[in-house]
Amino acid sequence: MIKPQAVEEVVNKIGELIPQDIKTLREDFHKNAKAVLVAGLKKMDLVTREEFEVQKAVLAKTREKLKLLEAELKNLKS
Repeated sequence: MIKPQAVEEVVNKIGELIPQDIKTLREDFHKNAKAVLVAGLKKMDLVTREEFEVQKAVLAKTREKLKLLEAELKNLKS
């Protein structure tokens, strides 16, 4: 999930880099940048840290089961 305040922070920081004397450009940037940034992030198919950690734990458990099954298969072949 995309955090709106994080997007706002990024837009504000980039907007601060635009010189004050180009006020209309700065305002236009701020209006459009949020929409463009959110759309781009949504296309990236990102996951939250929590979702990542859950999948990491599932993968570790699956690897352990695979090791046990491989050892068991090796013993059966012997």
